[in-house]
Amino acid sequence: MLRKSLLGLSALALSTGLALAQAPATVDQKLEALDAAVKSAQTSGDNAWMLVSCALVLLMTGPGLALFYGGLVRSKNVLGTMMHSFILMALATVLWAVVGYSLAFSEGNAFIGGFKYLFLHGVGVDPNPDYAATIPQLTFMAFQLMFAIITPALISGAYAERIKFSAMLVYTTLWLLIVYFPMAHMVWGKGGLLNAFLGGKIPCFDFAGGTVVHITSGVSALVAALYLKPRDGYQVEPMRPHSLVLSFIGACLLWFGWFGFNAGSALGAGGLATSAFVATHFGAAAAAIGWLMAEWLRSGKPSVLGGISGCVAGLVAITPASGFVDPMSALIIGFCAGVFCYFMVVIVKNKFGYDDSLDAFGVHGAGGTLGALLTGVFATNAVNNALKDPSGKALPLGLVDGNPGQIVNQAIGVAIAVVLGAVGSYVCLKIADLMCGLRATADQEVEGLDLSMHGEEGYNLEA
Repeated sequence: MLRKSLLGLSALALSTGLALAQAPATVDQKLEALDAAVKSAQTSGDNAWMLVSCALVLLMTGPGLALFYGGLVRSKNVLGTMMHSFILMALATVLWAVVGYSLAFSEGNAFIGGFKYLFLHGVGVDPNPDYAATIPQLTFMAFQLMFAIITPALISGAYAERIKFSAMLVYTTLWLLIVYFPMAHMVWGKGGLLNAFLGGKIPCFDFAGGTVVHITSGVSALVAALYLKPRDGYQVEPMRPHSLVLSFIGACLLWFGWFGFNAGSALGAGGLATSAFVATHFGAAAAAIGWLMAEWLRSGKPSVLGGISGCVAGLVAITPASGFVDPMSALIIGFCAGVFCYFMVVIVKNKFGYDDSLDAFGVHGAGGTLGALLTGVFATNAVNNALKDPSGKALPLGLVDGNPGQIVNQAIGVAIAVVLGAVGSYVCLKIADLMCGLRATADQEVEGLDLSMHGEEGYNLEA
């Protein structure tokens, strides 16, 4: 009996020891499985939001910008103007896939990327941790593509109603290569000159494209307007918008899509995306009020065109700041943008007489500049603490954090964008002019670009 009892105790001890020895491995396995499940859920959630953001930003070009610009021109040019936005959804996509993404986001030097991702080689479903660790690099590539589509489309507002379609294609192709891809690399690419988070020598904060998108396109638009000279009859005959209804719908779609533009730039579905989302909405609302107040005081009536122009100005100005500022700062930036852009469009343009047909410079160039500079004032690590010192402590961002030097960094970024946009645009215009001629003939302008360039009419009242 005693022997059996001892044998039983020995067996129990052995089994208990084995169980205890196996327990840590089982716990480790469960922890590993749990960690994998959490990472998978985060990837799925972030990727879902980023795919939606891709669609929202594409919606900003067509139909948003196409309708907004299309309604502002005369009826004989509505299709030609909308076609500028539409064709870039195709042209910029092909150029981006072949070489653009690589020049913007592969490692090169401080000014331009290399050829690592040429023809999207190596760009697949695995994340690129340098840019977005929780989404496929293919998603990141697609999201950035949508910015490359809309940016040159913004320029078309300056040369509307007078540029040849063939010249527009040549100019835009060159502009993306010479201006946009290098600027995108400098601000957002690893090792880019102005990249505050990935090794840039001049830390310039641009969350979603104040310098990359709006300043480069706005300044390029002004150069294009000056180079092409005014439309025939400008400031002599009325050139009123033919359909503010179309423009109104377009502006509302832009406001809607801009949530993907700015909140999507958080590259994930976390709190930073929420902060950028709220700042975007507040900036647009305050700017619409600012523009309407200035217009009402000056002309005695608040116009629909003023309201929708103001909201776009606010969206432009809040773009670089959206991931760095709190809601009250967003209201201030937006209101200032509404008043400032009204001044640029109504007073400055009339004083100097340049024909920026749809105010691409007055809204995007001016609003983007103001927003980039005010980012240096209101950026705070209470919203975005990604910039840290070697010990892991969040660094002060803007003036409100006690870092006034950031305003200088922002000004340098603005200056680089202005120079690159102006010089690059002129070079592209000159080459396009030599290749195929830029300006439509006087007869083509009188007939309208819809018929003379595309053989179609936007409105067939006899049908």
